Amino acid sequence: MMNDRLRDIGEFVPGPDDDLVICRCEEITKGEIRRAVHDGMFTMQEIRRYLRAGMGLCQGQTCSKLVKGIVAAEQKVSPATVNPATSRGPIRPTEMNTLASEVL
Repeated sequence: MMNDRLRDIGEFVPGPDDDLVICRCEEITKGEIRRAVHDGMFTMQEIRRYLRAGMGLCQGQTCSKLVKGIVAAEQKVSPATVNPATSRGPIRPTEMNTLASEVL
């Protein structure tokens, strides 16, 4: 089972490409994602909350497949078994006076 927390996925062993930036918006590296899985973050939602991967301006549009692949590889499961995190569309803050002027 994918979320079996008692399953041994092995010890974290640093890799030669661990400094590769996967989430550009939040500047999260492959090594940080791999380490998070070994720290017990087995789902995309947990990775997102733990590292903020996929919470930047693009909301995971550019990195979510890469993060999912890394999470699956560390757990030695198929990426299809890793459920995606919930996402939201990118938005910009709007000043209240802009909204007020449209109502009048």
